[in-house]
Amino acid sequence: MNKLIKVIAVIMACLFMFTACKTTVNNDKKDETAPTETTTDKTEETSTDAESEDEAWKKEPAYGKAIKIGYNGGLCTGGPGLASALGMFKDEGIETEIVNVQSKVDAIGTGKVDLTCDHIATMLVPAVNGVDMEFKAAAQTGCKSLYVLDNGEINSTADLKGKAIGLPDGIGNSDHNIALRFLNHDDIAPQDVKFLPVEGSASILALENGEIQAVVLSDQFAEKFVNDGKIKMIRSLTYDEDFKLEPCCVYAFNKTFAKENPITAKKITKVLFRVSDYIQNNIEEATQTLFDNNWASGDFDQAVRMMKSYNWQVTNEMTSTALKNILDDYKEFGVITSDKSSDELLSEVWHEEDFKHEIK
Repeated sequence: MNKLIKVIAVIMACLFMFTACKTTVNNDKKDETAPTETTTDKTEETSTDAESEDEAWKKEPAYGKAIKIGYNGGLCTGGPGLASALGMFKDEGIETEIVNVQSKVDAIGTGKVDLTCDHIATMLVPAVNGVDMEFKAAAQTGCKSLYVLDNGEINSTADLKGKAIGLPDGIGNSDHNIALRFLNHDDIAPQDVKFLPVEGSASILALENGEIQAVVLSDQFAEKFVNDGKIKMIRSLTYDEDFKLEPCCVYAFNKTFAKENPITAKKITKVLFRVSDYIQNNIEEATQTLFDNNWASGDFDQAVRMMKSYNWQVTNEMTSTALKNILDDYKEFGVITSDKSSDELLSEVWHEEDFKHEIK
């Protein structure tokens, strides 16, 4: 009898151990499936977020309306026009209207257009001074330089003391601001030179007649005269080490438009990064599209050379650094008189989106 009791006890113990092991295995399997359930939750959350953004976008004032792009032709400011012609805005569900404008500052500041592109040297001071605009991305580097007669005695900005610099777009505008920065970087006081307005088409003659001793010109306009041996470059946004990483042109949004339509503005900025990548990797095709739409003229091969001289993939970091440096320079020689720090001013005009270029 005792033996029987012992056998039964052993059997019961084994059954208990088997049940415990089985329970443990089942718990392990349940733990293994937990991450799958979490992943599903995250996927559903992402999908919900996308749906929420789409619903929010539909509530924006600009939703379903054509975005007005201020543009009057040109190689370095052609990004939005190209993106429109190539259907990139439509890919984001955005319709566009290209509006020919004379003054981009007035057009963007008054809300006649929602987006435009122009020189930082043209746009930054008005933005700081209260014009209703902000920047979200840069277009490209380069495009303007300081030129003098090739056979003259002037070989540097130091040789321009007491001389006159010609400004095709006049006193107080982009050419003036660019010239001031060239001088400032070379420790030349602005008051040591003269600044004179000059017609761009007559600028070479003005140099030859001695009316001016230097002039700020676009590299595209100047190339022929450089090749003919008439003028030479002594300072450049395009090629000089202290400027060649700086964006020349910036995409400006009407500030009220961007504030009231944040999702639309983000989608537009996404397109601007995309078209910059396209231009960088398809220079000839991009240039041809500009010519096909009468947004560029002249010699096609020369236009391609100019387009290749620019860097179209300017990062947000490059733009932020450049804007800060330009603000510092403008404050130093009195173009900007605000008591605010450059960092404070930057935060008011620079509102980038978190996009990156596809570098190849």
